[in-house]
Amino acid sequence: MAEAPLPAIRSLPSWLLGRAAARGRALVADALAAEGMKMWHHVVLSAVRDLAPVAQADLGRSVSLDPKDLVGVLNDLQAAGLVDRAPDPRDRRKNAVSLTGDGARLLVRCEKAAREANDRLLAPLSAAERDQFTGLLTRISGTDG
Repeated sequence: MAEAPLPAIRSLPSWLLGRAAARGRALVADALAAEGMKMWHHVVLSAVRDLAPVAQADLGRSVSLDPKDLVGVLNDLQAAGLVDRAPDPRDRRKNAVSLTGDGARLLVRCEKAAREANDRLLAPLSAAERDQFTGLLTRISGTDG
């Protein structure tokens, strides 16, 4: 049986991006774990801060998280005193989610930890290369607009 053409595979931008993404996720996950947080918990906390008060269903759509998974994350965050869920003042049939003071303070620490993890990921690049790299990633990821 022939061996896989590893040099050819390892030179593909998609393979390299996947490896860089996996390394980046691991660095950020470790940094967040030091704050007692998981990746999705951080994503949801950040979205709640940006959108609050936000209907639970709208929150799930904004972060592309399955409603059942979102409920579990929100249950964890609420039990930790990081978010509040209350009837939405615009539609009492829905829950609105807001950040608590403790949630806001933890989010600041998590954002700092995530930035530092990304700095470690991009350490081999100069400041100009980091800006260029981020711009290029934004363009090819389809998230620039």
